[in-house]
Amino acid sequence: MTPAFEKLQKHLKQLPGLGYRSAERIALNLLVEKPDRLPALVAALEEAARAVRRCTRCGNLAEGDCCEICADERRAGSVVCVVEHVPDLVALERSGAYRGAYHVLHGKLSPIHGVGPADLNLAGLLARVASGEVRELILALSNDVEGEATCHYLTEQLATMGRPVQVTRIGFGLPSGGGVLYADSVTLKSALDGRRAYS
Repeated sequence: MTPAFEKLQKHLKQLPGLGYRSAERIALNLLVEKPDRLPALVAALEEAARAVRRCTRCGNLAEGDCCEICADERRAGSVVCVVEHVPDLVALERSGAYRGAYHVLHGKLSPIHGVGPADLNLAGLLARVASGEVRELILALSNDVEGEATCHYLTEQLATMGRPVQVTRIGFGLPSGGGVLYADSVTLKSALDGRRAYS
């Protein structure tokens, strides 16, 4: 293969979810099988790089100062769901189960990987709480050590602010249609801890 092809393949391979073979197939498809698609793809990438940025309020993707969710007055702005990354927000939106506001941290606390509070979008969240607009924070962070540490840090920061904000955590447990037999111990513990009255 040519050096230019190998360079393209190398950059494609760096994308999440793409291995060596997938990157090779995409590169071959764009250059050999469907070269007419390449200019449109390059134009779309350049346009997105110019236009898309972080929402100044919540950290979601936006093409102006605010994203479509923050600009939607029909949503309950006093209830804010805190997520780690934009794909988490997209998954919650796709479910149609939530009609409030969001706040994207763009990560979680991880001292091992050198991620501290200053590396996350925490200041904007605390400013929203300080303004008095937030009545409830729903913590929709990972059910792992870093996610728990981030939740703990947030609740500590909120306690020092003196604002009456209800803090809730999403439930974890068995997936719909899943059984106890194949669940791991962390999932089973979460399912048991998150049990509620059955009527």
